[in-house]
Amino acid sequence: MQTFSKNERLCSKPLIDKLIQKGNSFNGFPFKISWMEIQESTVPVKILISVPKRKFKKAVDRNRIKRLIREAYRKNKQVLIDCLEEKKIIFLLVYTSKTIIDYTETEAKIKEVLIRLGNEVKHYCEN
Repeated sequence: MQTFSKNERLCSKPLIDKLIQKGNSFNGFPFKISWMEIQESTVPVKILISVPKRKFKKAVDRNRIKRLIREAYRKNKQVLIDCLEEKKIIFLLVYTSKTIIDYTETEAKIKEVLIRLGNEVKHYCEN
């Protein structure tokens, strides 16, 4: 189902702090991804999207990038959910590029990142 509801967003400050301190991470340009497996969640994946103010001074630009990422994630999240099987994760997606990329490129990069994240979670949980 292609929805992106409130309970799929990572809003818990303690969980965010724990993710940043103890989570696994990797880079998939133009994103940096930190992720962590959790047990206490009602949904399989919770996501936090971040666009640094240091790289994009104008809120208009930051909001546009976040909107593009959210839409691409909403349309392609099933790829990640299928890879996870019964596992539940939280992840942080930080946009690291200095330029705004268009939607088609954003969607392609998000697909790559979600597939890689699914593989990383599988690999990590097997070991």
